[in-house]
Amino acid sequence: MAIFWLFKYILRQSRSGLLAIIRFVPALGRFWRSFTEYQKLAVVSKGQQIQPKYLYPRFGDDTADTPVDPTYFYQDSWAFGKIVQQRPERHVDVGSDHKYVSLLSKVVPVTMVDIRPLRIPLDTLDFQKGSILELPFNDESVSSVSSLCVIEHIGLGRYGDDLDPFGTEKALSELKRVLKLGGDLYLSVPIDDENRTYFNAHRAFKEDYLLSLFSPFEVVEKRYIYGDEFGDKLRAGFGTGCYHLRRVAHN
Repeated sequence: MAIFWLFKYILRQSRSGLLAIIRFVPALGRFWRSFTEYQKLAVVSKGQQIQPKYLYPRFGDDTADTPVDPTYFYQDSWAFGKIVQQRPERHVDVGSDHKYVSLLSKVVPVTMVDIRPLRIPLDTLDFQKGSILELPFNDESVSSVSSLCVIEHIGLGRYGDDLDPFGTEKALSELKRVLKLGGDLYLSVPIDDENRTYFNAHRAFKEDYLLSLFSPFEVVEKRYIYGDEFGDKLRAGFGTGCYHLRRVAHN
């Protein structure tokens, strides 16, 4: 059954590739028209005309609207605003998007933890290589932590990590371990009508189950992303939950 499904998946991907080729043809036509028109406008004596070896086509950027991934757009701005408002002496991020972390480090001192080394240095950002399953911090030693769109991937092998059906639960337990009493934890996690594993991309969870994993932490705020909408109402179907948790008691 799994092999049959995989074959169907490959066929779907092939159709997607065919659609990309079909879209490529008009994009190529638009590029060529722009290039020839530019050459007519360019002044030869001033060296404005383009030599063919310097052609650098960027197909698909001429969209009517700015392309945006709503999940990262909303969750990153949500967490950024809350952390800046709290102004922790030092914030720790585990595995979130590097663009969000780099910008946050310009406002708040940040230590970034990831299993994959950060190859580009930034003077405001302290990087430590480490696993979310074994964070390089003592118990109850960190006052502010974020991990956005991370824990749902743990244990699925997508990023070269070991396979573990309980990877998400273990990752969340480790995040909770390092947080100080009164400390803040910012998470984003896929939510669905039931607990589901979309192998090997990510997991999604029913919110009741997530809330049980958060205990005994206090849920300070819950926000939800469905498509291109960001609000405070839980809906049916697949979405992303953004959770601000606070440690109010020892485990």
